[in-house]
Amino acid sequence: MIILRDISLRRGSKQLLHDANVTIQPGQRLALIGANGSGKSSLLSLLLGELGADHGTIEGMGKLRLSHMAQEVKATTLAAAEYVWRGDSELAGKRDRLQQLEEQGEFERAAAIHSQLEEIDGYSAERKAERLLQGLGFAEDAAARPVSDFSGGWRIRLNLARALMTPSDILLLDEPTNHLDLDATLWLQQWLQQYPGTLLMISHDRDFIDATCERILHIEQQQLFTYKGNYSDFERQRAERLANQQASYEKQQRRISEIDDFVRRFRYKATKAKQAQSRLKELERMQTLAPAHLDSPFDFSFPPPQRSSDPLLRLDDAVLGYPGREILRGVNLQLRPGSRYGLLGKNGAGKSTLLKSLVGELPLLGGKRSPGEHCSIGYFDQQQLEVLDLDASAALHLQRLSPQAREQDILNFLGGFNFRGDAATTAVAPFSGGEKARLALAMVVWQKPNLLVLDEPTNHLDLEMRDAMEVALQAYEGALILVSHDRHMLRNSAEELLLVHDGRVEEYREDLGGYERWILSSYRQGDTPAQSGGDNSRREKRQQAAAQREKLRPLTKELNRTESDMSRVERELSLLQETLADAALYSEARKAELAQLLQAEGGLKAQAEQLEERWLELQQSVEDLESP
Repeated sequence: MIILRDISLRRGSKQLLHDANVTIQPGQRLALIGANGSGKSSLLSLLLGELGADHGTIEGMGKLRLSHMAQEVKATTLAAAEYVWRGDSELAGKRDRLQQLEEQGEFERAAAIHSQLEEIDGYSAERKAERLLQGLGFAEDAAARPVSDFSGGWRIRLNLARALMTPSDILLLDEPTNHLDLDATLWLQQWLQQYPGTLLMISHDRDFIDATCERILHIEQQQLFTYKGNYSDFERQRAERLANQQASYEKQQRRISEIDDFVRRFRYKATKAKQAQSRLKELERMQTLAPAHLDSPFDFSFPPPQRSSDPLLRLDDAVLGYPGREILRGVNLQLRPGSRYGLLGKNGAGKSTLLKSLVGELPLLGGKRSPGEHCSIGYFDQQQLEVLDLDASAALHLQRLSPQAREQDILNFLGGFNFRGDAATTAVAPFSGGEKARLALAMVVWQKPNLLVLDEPTNHLDLEMRDAMEVALQAYEGALILVSHDRHMLRNSAEELLLVHDGRVEEYREDLGGYERWILSSYRQGDTPAQSGGDNSRREKRQQAAAQREKLRPLTKELNRTESDMSRVERELSLLQETLADAALYSEARKAELAQLLQAEGGLKAQAEQLEERWLELQQSVEDLESP
């Protein structure tokens, strides 16, 4: 049992914790959350002994074996696998001692070390290290390469593998999914579910938290609050508490209005039943939980694109890759206004190659790329953080993009990204990774793109910023193509999924749950989607698929007809309401005409409501048939 008693902690002039208390039971799995700068990483440093508390005591850490994920890796010529297994200091010590004794010819004493290594399964260390590296997305030849060969993000993965290799009673992880893709995130999720010790983890990935943690430790107002359950449970409990605070009522209503506006837009445009049902259920959850984010410092939206083309961008029979190295072939993709694609695929499959080819950073090896006349691309990847001018302020970055913009307009806009006061007008050099990511995103939004291409946009962003970004993306009127390991972001921002696999880009017909099941099973069974079908024979599968299509056909036909009727009624209602907006219609002379138009409006609204109810019923029926 670990007890933090009356802990006060200050960093510089900022008070992070004041007389805070918490008890952590053995074997608990806790997610440590809180706003940027609230003291999450400092609390981990306190537990590691790297920081001392200004006041208070920590009990119960003395005899525990502790493992943690370091955020930096010094360049070393050690092979990656050896760097990982040396995370087990006891094992490394015994193997070094064994080598020393054998070199000195002291074979009797070496024999005792051999026995000790057998007892702790020390001879399987290389194999364990290689499995960890493969699970975290490293190539097969990575184990033998020196650590100095790897870039910064991959070195962070090496530190994560090293922490997992270390035998421990308590495991401390700081943003473990930040540099992982979705597949590696799923592997790590599975690994942590089997971890027998106490887990304390900083994370801003809500689905990852939900799958791995049973309690939330929240830093708020310099105190530590524990909530039983995962992040979704925490969100509900906090929403109930904050919803009672009348001072937040006005902001709550604005937030719910934004969600309701999106519901109306989405219901009339959805075409895929399973995804539509999932999104509508999530929107119901958002309305209930909106109060949990009322005190968020973030509030921004994407301005409507000023001009557009249809299509915005096309790839026809494209061959993508690098000179002498073909990665994807036969790519046909059309991005139209309103397209919302999520990209899936294992590390190295070619997702980033596809995005770079779409935005024109990477010339095609073959085929054709056709941008529309008014295509305006907003592109975000982690490299955008590296090209920020560290000597310039956030405001100056935007001023350079729009020299004619008013300073106050820029400052107001940056306030929505929580750059206020000095944060907006002083150099960005001391910014954290999260603050730099927010600025890079702000620069994308500022340019009013009609095509958003986002490659892992949530890295370094906290939960509140991710929530604000989801709301903004849901209301975005342009086209979107998104790569993210954040499943919550993918589920609530993308309407269609594409799978990058075996050199191809194809529509993925299942939902994210199906993809998760395939990835997790592939770690055990192989690497082809076809294996996810179980043990039925091919003939049985064909028969089952044919029977399902036969049942789905009439439902799909009626669903399409209902969607068409909904669009027609929406158009008629919109034209009628434009007529009703004419002030001259409300004169005494046109009283009869007004009454007739109002009656027609009521009839169209009732018809729209009936069609919508039928549409939802049909969607549910289709989803039930498609469910396994």
